[in-house]
Amino acid sequence: MTAVQADLATYEGCEEFWRAVESTGRRLDAIALNAGVGVGGLFYETDLEKEINLVRLNVESTVHIAKHAVRKMIGQGEGRILITSSIAGEMVAPREAVYAASKAFDLSFGKSLRAELEVIESPVTVTVLQPGPTDTDFFHRAGMDDTKVGTEGKKDSEPYDVAKQGFDAMMEGEKHVYSASWKTKMEGATANAVPDAVKASMHEKQAKPLNAEK
Repeated sequence: MTAVQADLATYEGCEEFWRAVESTGRRLDAIALNAGVGVGGLFYETDLEKEINLVRLNVESTVHIAKHAVRKMIGQGEGRILITSSIAGEMVAPREAVYAASKAFDLSFGKSLRAELEVIESPVTVTVLQPGPTDTDFFHRAGMDDTKVGTEGKKDSEPYDVAKQGFDAMMEGEKHVYSASWKTKMEGATANAVPDAVKASMHEKQAKPLNAEK
C-alpha cells in the first residue's frame, strides 16, 4: 500500500496524486473519485473562499483525475471508475446551494462520460454513486452539526454500507446506484416527479439550524 497526502483542491495536488499512482508501475484496474466537502448555510452569509475550495475539490479534482484515469485505462484496455455524487445532486437544496450544484455536476459528468465510453465501445466503465446523508464527519466539517440532517438524518446510512454498495456496483460495471438507505432510494426514484418547491421546502427543514426562527 502506498499512502499519498495531497491537496486535491489544487492543480498541483491532483498532479502530485497522479504522479504517485504512476510511480507504482502498476495497472490501474479501478479508481474511486470520492473526495468532497460541504458548506452549510445561507449563500449570502457563507464564506466565499470555502465555497470556491468546495468547487475546486468536488468538481475540478474529479475532472482532473478522471482525465488521467480514463486515458490510462483506455490505453491498457480496461478499467472501472466510481464517481461519488449525492442525492443532493437531484435536489433543490437551500442552505447547501453550492454543494448541491457541485454534486449535480458530478452526476451529469459521470453519466455523460459513461455514455461517451459506450459510444466508442470502450471496456472502461463509469459508475455514479449517489448516497444520502451518511454517518460521517461530513456535516461537522460543513458547519451543520446543529441541523436535523446533521443530527438525525445522517443516521440513515452507515459508511460501510455505502462504500460496499458503491464498490460492488463499480465492479459489476453498473451505471448508477443510490445508497444505502431505503429513504435515499425512494428520494432518488421520485426526484423527477416532485416539484422543485416541495424539494426546496423538504431540504430547508433538514438543513436549517435547529434553533432558527420558523
